[in-house]
Amino acid sequence: MAYNYDKLYGDTPNALGDPTQIFVDFFSKLSGAPQRVLDIGCGQGRDALFIARLGHHVVGVDLSANGIRDLRAAAEAENLPITGHVADITKYTPDGNFEIILIDRTLHMLDQAAQQQVLATLLDHVTPQGWVLIADETSNIAGFQQTIAAHHCAWSTQYAKRGYLFLQRH
Repeated sequence: MAYNYDKLYGDTPNALGDPTQIFVDFFSKLSGAPQRVLDIGCGQGRDALFIARLGHHVVGVDLSANGIRDLRAAAEAENLPITGHVADITKYTPDGNFEIILIDRTLHMLDQAAQQQVLATLLDHVTPQGWVLIADETSNIAGFQQTIAAHHCAWSTQYAKRGYLFLQRH
C-alpha cells in the first residue's frame, strides 16, 4: 500500500467521506430480497455502511486494521449485517458467492498483473445474474474489460463511463 491508509484511518474518523454517489444510485434502485455484497478495499466502510443500512449483508475487506476496526464498530453500534476482514486482496479468496462485488478505487493501487489476478479471482465468486461494480482510474478500465472477456462466464457491460465499469453475469 503506497499511501498509508491505516495511519489515515487511525487519525481521521470518516476519512474518505460520504459513499460514492454512483453506488448510492445503484443500490437505491435495487429491489427484491437483501443481497450478499462484497466490498473490496472497504476502508472504514463509507460504501459498506450505506449498503448495509439498506438491509443488504456486507462483507468488507481491507488491508487496514484501523479501517476494519472502524467499520466493525460502526456496524455494531447500528446493528448492521456487516462482517469485516483485514486481508491483503492479492491473497484473499472470498468465502462463498456474492450477488454484488463492489470495488471502489482499490485496484489502481496494485500493479497491472495483480489487478488482473485479483479481478479474475473475484469474478469466480459472483452468482448468476450478479454484478461487479468497479470505480477506478480510467486508464485501467480496458485491462479490466480484457480480464472479464477472458473469464469462463458470460458478462454484459451495463455501464462503462469515466472510470466506472458495471457488469452483470449471465
